[in-house]
Amino acid sequence: MSAEPAPLPAHHVLILGGTTEARRLAQALAPDPSCRVTTSLAGRVASPVLPPGETRIGGFGGIAGLAAWIVEHDVTRVVDATHPFAERMSFHAAEAQALTGVPLLALRRPGWTARPGDDWTFVDSLEEAADRLPGLGSRTFLTTGRMGLHTFAHLTDTWFLVRSVDPPAAPVPPRLEVLLARGPFTLDDERELIARHRIDVLVTKDSGGSATAPKLTAAREAGIPVLVVRRPAIPEGVPETGSVEAVRDWLGASR
Repeated sequence: MSAEPAPLPAHHVLILGGTTEARRLAQALAPDPSCRVTTSLAGRVASPVLPPGETRIGGFGGIAGLAAWIVEHDVTRVVDATHPFAERMSFHAAEAQALTGVPLLALRRPGWTARPGDDWTFVDSLEEAADRLPGLGSRTFLTTGRMGLHTFAHLTDTWFLVRSVDPPAAPVPPRLEVLLARGPFTLDDERELIARHRIDVLVTKDSGGSATAPKLTAAREAGIPVLVVRRPAIPEGVPETGSVEAVRDWLGASR
């Protein structure tokens, strides 16, 4: 007696990834036989932590390339779980949804909220952060990512500590120390780093999440100001959730 053929997946879910939330979503969906899961990574990190399921690394070639990949691979749902500041990819995903009609959901962790004792100044861009920085301190812990360091390259009087997974490429600020490390980071780590390097101002993006949040607590304890770059808005018309469970409900409702 022949065995029954395995049921075909009800969904092929394309996760636009690179975040903890994307990895958690892939982990939650991978054991489900009704879902085929492919996570797409931008390829900006030399040795990424690969999620379960299928993976692809590299760009799609713009909006048309993403739309073509979705159609060619029979994708039924797209989840934009990119970094909150991956504005271009989120825009491409929204435009590809308009072209293909394949439903799109944005998975975004909530942003950070200031607590009593925090000295935060919100800015709208890295350029505005660079303009405001010289008036706040001279020894900066810059945690906005290595891709935007060129924005601060003209600040010759400011000393910078930058932490990233891979070394940054030029142009970079002339007074720069690079610490190669991958989070999460503990509160004790951040306290020691701020004290050892005599940091007097922190610059960060409102990325949210717990992996890098201890630096904010350490800054509050040290009494140093924080420049916080606001996150860009999700493209108009794209639904958003902050939980993996809500994504699973969204997928289940359409089966």
